[in-house]
Amino acid sequence: MSSFRFLHAADLHLGSPLAGLARADAEVAALFAAASRDAFADLVDRAIEARIAFAVFAGDIYDGEWKDASIGLFFNRQLAKLDRAGVPVFLLKGNHDADSVVTKSISLPPSVREFGSRKPETFRLESLRVALHGQSFAARSALDNLSSSYPAPVPGWFNIGVLHTCCESSAHARYAPCTLDELCRKGYDYWALGHVHEHAVLSREPWVVFPGNLQGRSVRECGPKGAVLVDVADSRVTGVERLLTDRARWAAATVDLSGAESEQAALAAVESAIRPVVAEADGRPVALRITLVGETRLHGGFARDPRRLADEVQAAAHRVSPNVWIEKAKLETAPLHRGDGAAPELKSLDLAALLEGLDAEPELLERAAETVGVIAAKLPGGVFVDEAALADELPELVNEARELVLGRLGR
Repeated sequence: MSSFRFLHAADLHLGSPLAGLARADAEVAALFAAASRDAFADLVDRAIEARIAFAVFAGDIYDGEWKDASIGLFFNRQLAKLDRAGVPVFLLKGNHDADSVVTKSISLPPSVREFGSRKPETFRLESLRVALHGQSFAARSALDNLSSSYPAPVPGWFNIGVLHTCCESSAHARYAPCTLDELCRKGYDYWALGHVHEHAVLSREPWVVFPGNLQGRSVRECGPKGAVLVDVADSRVTGVERLLTDRARWAAATVDLSGAESEQAALAAVESAIRPVVAEADGRPVALRITLVGETRLHGGFARDPRRLADEVQAAAHRVSPNVWIEKAKLETAPLHRGDGAAPELKSLDLAALLEGLDAEPELLERAAETVGVIAAKLPGGVFVDEAALADELPELVNEARELVLGRLGR
């Protein structure tokens, strides 16, 4: 009975700038950037300890073009460990590290083989009777169904399809689109997918797996992250084990302040919401987004001074654990009685109604985006501003400004 184990990982995104977190706290951003490298180094060490026969990386190893060679040298250093351990590596390029995106290169160990981008390619491991089929991205946008051109399975061998794809996910960019049924009908024994950052087993007959990314990069990528170890015996998958590698974690928590009579009570509720997040992180640093909701008499005071609110929420987090940083404190509370406490000259003016819906006004958002561009252009050299990320947040920022105005007018 022949048996072996292999590693399937994807979406390392080495070199990701973590721009959103950098705006909040550069020190924490540096910690999370290091976490991406640490997660990969840990993955390599644990894969060697697990005595894997080979490793498959299904795209987006890099986050984009290198700023310098350091990220390529780091990746080479980790693959050299696998090479010295006698572990072959199979690489596929995705949308973030496509041929047209990452133009720099570092020579990799001889045991590393990379799928070409012109057409599907098959690599064989004769001793294991394993055939790996795949095609890298030539450009960032791959709109065709690449899997449709993958070759027929090698008869009597264990066949693996390596593919960077959205498959049937509607939450990710539609690159190399395909259906689960198309993959299943191909006749392969295992599909090693990449691109979707959430761990998911789409099928077990055959196995179709997204391992998820190694390390969360924003609040949209909460929870545990890692890769998978796949056990094979007699050309059949006998087990798929998730291998958690993330060294820092993103999380989100909603705190209902309905009925909270004092700031002390509100912050106690925040602490209660943070405790289970800390427990689940199991000692890892956490970047946490807190959303405050509910009708409360505290709304006006919080809206008048959002900076102080953010500081108090951060202080509450550190009372629970020194390893929790508040990525953002979102105020979505509402006053108990709208209009109470308004300045006399404003009582005949429904300012809240006038400002309602500004976050959806195209003309206002366009002007705000132009302002962001002007400010970014005036910043001194070396200060990084991700204008695209800020543009995505403009509706939220406009809404926060609205609440700030109303709060300071004694809404």
